[in-house]
Amino acid sequence: MHNVEDLSIAVVIPAYKVRSHVMGVISDIGSEVDLIYVVDDCCPEGSGHYVQSQCRDSRVRVIFNEQNLGVGGAVMAGYRQAVTDGASIIIKIDGDGQMDPKIAMSFALPIANGDADYTKGNRFFDLQNIQRMPRIRIFGNAVLSLLTKLSTGYWNIFDPTNGYTAVHASIVKLLPLEKISKRYFFETDMLFRLGTFRAVVRDIPMDAKYEDEVSNLKISKVLGEFLVKHVVIFLKRIFYSYYLRDMSLASLELPIGLGMFIIGGGFGISRWIRSVETGIPASAGTAVIASMLLIVGLQLILGFLSYDIENSPSQALHPILGNSKTAKRYFSQKTDLG
Repeated sequence: MHNVEDLSIAVVIPAYKVRSHVMGVISDIGSEVDLIYVVDDCCPEGSGHYVQSQCRDSRVRVIFNEQNLGVGGAVMAGYRQAVTDGASIIIKIDGDGQMDPKIAMSFALPIANGDADYTKGNRFFDLQNIQRMPRIRIFGNAVLSLLTKLSTGYWNIFDPTNGYTAVHASIVKLLPLEKISKRYFFETDMLFRLGTFRAVVRDIPMDAKYEDEVSNLKISKVLGEFLVKHVVIFLKRIFYSYYLRDMSLASLELPIGLGMFIIGGGFGISRWIRSVETGIPASAGTAVIASMLLIVGLQLILGFLSYDIENSPSQALHPILGNSKTAKRYFSQKTDLG
């Protein structure tokens, strides 16, 4: 556990089409923050140059990406520089004014106290706040949250597309930054990568601000793409967590349960089709066999899910990493996965 005053706090602000809001975001960042990185991701509005010419805050550094890498690529560029400059905790805030910089320390405190390795915002904590959200955003986030829980194993988190986050620098050093998705899927990909070495993630309640800013993320357009990527990281997670690194009863429950459920369903449907075609009712034994396979298979799948939910990480890593080269090398090897 550390006093947050003893730690170097950095803020990363990806800047793409945020010229009209980014200065207001910077001005609202409290004095507790030591460094502010504005990452111009080839912004057509020249947000980075605008900040350089207008900002008099000595904490601000502007980073220019040579090509547009997407919000994830911009954040990774900020992470790399913050780690190089010795930051202890790195907070990421969007530059479009939807996130309140004044609550940044509420994201840093759980990390400083050793209760989390990574924190992220949750706009769904307050029911009054939910009522102000567009309905399509509520629906989209609900669907994506369910997919994220299943694919990443972080059943305790919600609002996966929320980009208000904080992370301990020692955790950033373990992440394969070059492999993390550089576009809008990067928040979920971050969770997947964090899960590969069982980092602790905590939700931080927050309000969302909806004014004249325009979000570049349209959930209705990326839902299909996200679905495919969720399936991919789900399969990777199951393989890494339940077969490559560890074996448990759950490692048997999932394949056996899925096999029985699929066989039972296929057997029952085929017999039903045959019964319709021939006009001869299926025997009671056929119905019993199909039902038993489905019921037992479903029970095994639910048993796996119950284990998976209870298996969520609970002990933060960064307090025990310290300067141990052995620990860093060990966890680095654990994250060097596709």
